[in-house]
Amino acid sequence: MAMAKVMLVDDEVPFVETMTKRLTKRDLEVTTAFSGKQALDALAKDQGVEVVILDVKMPGMDGIDVLREIKRLHPLIEVVMLTGHATVESAIEGMKLGAFDYLMKPCDVDVLLGKVQEAAGKKRQHENKIVEARLKEITTRRG
Repeated sequence: MAMAKVMLVDDEVPFVETMTKRLTKRDLEVTTAFSGKQALDALAKDQGVEVVILDVKMPGMDGIDVLREIKRLHPLIEVVMLTGHATVESAIEGMKLGAFDYLMKPCDVDVLLGKVQEAAGKKRQHENKIVEARLKEITTRRG
């Protein structure tokens, strides 16, 4: 079983290919998307993604808009924003919208891996709490 299931979203194809190889070697299961719309379409079909690594600056739908939609449609998925064009305003906006963290390109792959592990752990913890709450509700009804 992979350490985490990740979706890498960036319009720079060489970057996505290189990062996919690096992350896959480190035991992550990686799917890719090259636009915000492609990412949202893929997330609608694949319920197993735990963490999205999301570029901020993309043509069409930018990373902030994609983050907003991910959090609206899939609130438990954690998002690590990754950009080479960060501004304080975009970082603040991303964090306000629920991004797990915000990293600058070029990013050390081990730093990114650490953030992905933390984010996947947070998602799993939230899912476990939901399961526990549902079990408690069921047992309370029967008892």
